[in-house]
Amino acid sequence: MQRSLKDYLVISLKGIAMGAADVVPGVSGGTIAFISGIYEELISTINTLDLNFFKVWKSEGFGNAWKKYNLSFLLALFMGIAISILSLAKAIKWLLHNEPLLLWSFFFGLVLASILYIGKQITSWNSKVFLSIILAAVISYFVTIAEPIASPESLWYLLFCGFIAIIAMILPGVSGAFILLILGAYQTFIGILNQFREGLTTMDFDMLWQAFYKIVIIGIGAVIGLKLFSKVLNWMFNNHKNMTLALLTGFMIGSLNKIWPWKKVVSWRTNSEGLEVPFIEKSILPANFDGDPRIIWALLFVCIGFLLILILERLAIKKDN
Repeated sequence: MQRSLKDYLVISLKGIAMGAADVVPGVSGGTIAFISGIYEELISTINTLDLNFFKVWKSEGFGNAWKKYNLSFLLALFMGIAISILSLAKAIKWLLHNEPLLLWSFFFGLVLASILYIGKQITSWNSKVFLSIILAAVISYFVTIAEPIASPESLWYLLFCGFIAIIAMILPGVSGAFILLILGAYQTFIGILNQFREGLTTMDFDMLWQAFYKIVIIGIGAVIGLKLFSKVLNWMFNNHKNMTLALLTGFMIGSLNKIWPWKKVVSWRTNSEGLEVPFIEKSILPANFDGDPRIIWALLFVCIGFLLILILERLAIKKDN
């Protein structure tokens, strides 16, 4: 496909929108790709990219290999995603420290609307679908209350999180940041991105290296997960779409416990910066919250998050029409 510089700039802008979605739990970069009309090309390009690239490079030259595997498209898209994620990470970190109640309320509204968005796509309701939703919700809930299997900053755990979270690149409606929330690694990822950005801006090479090798570990996990899951998930979506949507819906229902705004800290841990941060938290009623529950403000931000997903859904419907 012949594209101009303007075309690639537009693709980068779409990547910026995807990156913004991937930073926010509940909004899927895959959904943005679907709405903006690049989802099928993204999946197709990822599925065809393999080690044969080097054989084509050797036999036909680097330029032909680059064009054959549509790498200009991926480069433009992922540059936009990277710019967006690095730009928003600092703002998210500030909100996590200074306005956690309102931020989690916003996330709660996003995920609540996402449940309806995914559930509405189920075309045939039967006992298997209901059972799948209930089973997935129960499993997901117990995942949210389980003690993390490892420190969110350990290299093996970062590899595992990158492996799992890449699912957001494949299925519309599934948020990578949301999955990181469930795994307890969302704040850790935001911290790594901020560390990388600060290392670049201050030219602090020690800080830059500390963040870079963690990003590489996450990236390795993501690449492995992408190649292993892409074909399986596409097969499930094409052959068992209702069951897949039911499982996704149940998973998100059970996971609401993780982003319930009002929580009580059960135990703490020390992060890589030497700061005490929550390790295990328990969802509580607003009346039992230690401090001002700010119920009106929290409900307002739940509504804002909810309406944002509805707007995205309307855009998708308008595009289809």
